[in-house]
Amino acid sequence: MISKDHQINEEIRAKEVRLIGADGEQIGIKPFREAMQMAIDANMDLVNIAPQAKPPVCRIMDYGKFRYEQQKKDKEARKNQKIVDLKEVWFRSNIEEHDYQTKFRNVVKFLGEGDKVKCSVRFRGREIAHANIGQKILERVANEVSDICVVERVPKLEGRSMIMILAPKSH
Repeated sequence: MISKDHQINEEIRAKEVRLIGADGEQIGIKPFREAMQMAIDANMDLVNIAPQAKPPVCRIMDYGKFRYEQQKKDKEARKNQKIVDLKEVWFRSNIEEHDYQTKFRNVVKFLGEGDKVKCSVRFRGREIAHANIGQKILERVANEVSDICVVERVPKLEGRSMIMILAPKSH
């Protein structure tokens, strides 16, 4: 048998089942053998679609076709989903304007592609005493991209780095 997620035909271990016909109509509660014979007569499979019910609900259907349709739906769903990556952009507390603009363009590009951006300011040596400078840099970035993103995590000092996370606005 090719089933992993459904019991089909002889795998069903119930004395009687609630039967649904091939075109969706309710047939009623039938003994398993009679339901199995109806499926064989229709040249289809008997599939247990609700095994936890009392009695279990079974449907007469073409199981191969059902599996094919299910795989097609799953593939389409995977194709349409967007995996959000977390990109990281490092700034320094004593960054020059041109370097800032270059890194800022990367932040805008990553947000435009639908990725989250982790903006970090790394402090070296005694620069940590001036953490407010790093906070001003991160707040400047947040203000300049506020129209295309939301601040998911406000600037916060963690060890020798100050980190802020930006997420693109959902359209």
